[in-house]
Amino acid sequence: MLNYNPLHCLPSSEELTDSDDTPVDNEIQDLIPSLLKATLALDWSDRWDWYFGVDMGIYYDPNKPAIVPDGFLSVEVNRFIDGNLRLSYVLWEEKKPPALVLEVASPKHLGEYSTKKELYAKELGVLYYVVYNPFRRKKSPLEVYRLENGEYILMSGNPIWLPEIGLGIGRERGIYQGIAREWLYWYNEEGEKLLTPEERIVEAEQLAMQEAQRRLEAEAQVQVLRERLKSLGYEPETIV
Repeated sequence: MLNYNPLHCLPSSEELTDSDDTPVDNEIQDLIPSLLKATLALDWSDRWDWYFGVDMGIYYDPNKPAIVPDGFLSVEVNRFIDGNLRLSYVLWEEKKPPALVLEVASPKHLGEYSTKKELYAKELGVLYYVVYNPFRRKKSPLEVYRLENGEYILMSGNPIWLPEIGLGIGRERGIYQGIAREWLYWYNEEGEKLLTPEERIVEAEQLAMQEAQRRLEAEAQVQVLRERLKSLGYEPETIV
């Protein structure tokens, strides 16, 4: 009897495009998810059970086009597949939807609060839906929704802790690639911001400078002691 597996008839990630090739509306749509990805790559460098995609196609139905969020995070999946990088994220291969999807809204409002939100909840079952709208003035620029009984419920706070992921997400002013503005960051359970790659470099440089300063101060103190001993008639080199 023929052993038929319908999954074998579906296209694989190698045959599906990785994005919709639609240019972003503004640079911030690329920089914000890229910053989150770079930070996570350092903080989770010893973990191999996660994946963060930026402007990558998510295929959830073989008869429908991919949806391409600005960023998404999946956990409990392989960091790499057979040592290679993903070309796209295909649900019938991954067997797991993203745990978090990020949309950085544009002035055009391309369905971030309506059609996309409904799609992520009903079709993909994404647990956390994050919308960042830097153009908002009357409402909070950052909204984080949690999926409960098929509907997204708005969460409150800044940062907001996401227990199933083990991260918090929030907004604050900072500097990234020399740009001073409000950015999105990851946080730990205590509400402490995870350092970005640039911040880690600055911290390492500051520690090195502090260590060099301590070494200079210690050498200066030794020299003062040597001079004092000489003034008392002792030769420091002869003292055991």
